[in-house]
Amino acid sequence: MKRAKATSLFFLFAVLLFMPLSAQQKGEASVVSFYSGALIVKSPSNYGGWEPLWIIDERSDTGWACETGEINGNVFVIALPEKTTLKRVEFDTASIDGDGRGANNVLVEISDQSAVAGFSPLLAVKLKDRADHQSFLVPKTLPGRWLRLTLKDNHGDPEWTELMEFRGYGEQLTKTPIADVSGTYDSSFSLFHILKEDSLVTGCYELRGGTLSGGIDGRILKFQWRENGDSGPAILVFTPDGSEFYGLWWRKGELDQTPGLWNGKRQSKQVGSCPHWKPSTGVQKQMAEDLARFGRTRVYGINFDTDSAVIRAESKAVLDRIVTLLKADGSLKITVEGHTDNTGSLARNKALSQERADAVKAYLVKGGVDGARLRSVGYGSEKPVGNNGTAAGRAQNRRVELAKS
Repeated sequence: MKRAKATSLFFLFAVLLFMPLSAQQKGEASVVSFYSGALIVKSPSNYGGWEPLWIIDERSDTGWACETGEINGNVFVIALPEKTTLKRVEFDTASIDGDGRGANNVLVEISDQSAVAGFSPLLAVKLKDRADHQSFLVPKTLPGRWLRLTLKDNHGDPEWTELMEFRGYGEQLTKTPIADVSGTYDSSFSLFHILKEDSLVTGCYELRGGTLSGGIDGRILKFQWRENGDSGPAILVFTPDGSEFYGLWWRKGELDQTPGLWNGKRQSKQVGSCPHWKPSTGVQKQMAEDLARFGRTRVYGINFDTDSAVIRAESKAVLDRIVTLLKADGSLKITVEGHTDNTGSLARNKALSQERADAVKAYLVKGGVDGARLRSVGYGSEKPVGNNGTAAGRAQNRRVELAKS
């Protein structure tokens, strides 16, 4: 009997304590992870609960296992978010469910043509049965948009082949704008209505009074969901045409747990409504309502250059909406809070978050808001809303919040 995919906190702590410092821990981002915008578009059948997505979720304690007995020739195709060249790849197998089940001989190929044709080999590797951070340099520099992994066999188990994690490090060569994702989607949680305004997103879903507010960066939507007193973070990755999304969600206070799946397919480009939300609400009104009801609003649509306080161009429309909101209510005073993940030193994160909060405040003042109504505070990584041990959590923790003063 195979165990459920939930490693105990004690075991996970022990793994994190004694494993060598990885590229992920040093802050180097995998360009083939779900959180960079990669999607698995072809996968073999799997044992229940051991989803294909878990091999690119940047957690070594979750992974994929084949259907019972289907141990050889398992093929995955990963659609990368952009044209990419790989310099190095890593595999994790330490947390497999039994000796002999780890993937053994693996072929990695790349294509710039399509998900089904034009593949050229990058490297063939032989993995250890139980070891994390098995790292291999890629001998060829071939750009592509699709990766194909073929797990040829395992280390001798007759029933299951398992792979816990696959990571790739390299360079994204392009940056393609996302299509407008506004519309109505048939999702894992009933009909899901999304309104995108600039880089901000609001919406609802027709289940337990659900609403969402967040921001989009590339093809990645980070947002907070709320429903009947419950709440939590979520991340969705859209296909390039915006017609489908694949996502993960957590409950507040359960950020260390294996996330739930939240997938959807667009039914219409028309933004529908829920009894508790209408498209006319819009981003600005949603922020005002959050401030009035909760005393703060989380703004994921304000994006900065890496390790910088330079506000990216797509964020300025979001900031203009905040200016309009503040001008509409002259009595409202707010604190601009800057938050980072825990990558880098505590001192650098603190300074960077303060610089980013100051940059937002300066933009609002330049837009005509009285500076006496504004404060700026940088909290660094002190107040996480996600698990800094995962790429998803780090993405959620990089944010700006507005709080009533």
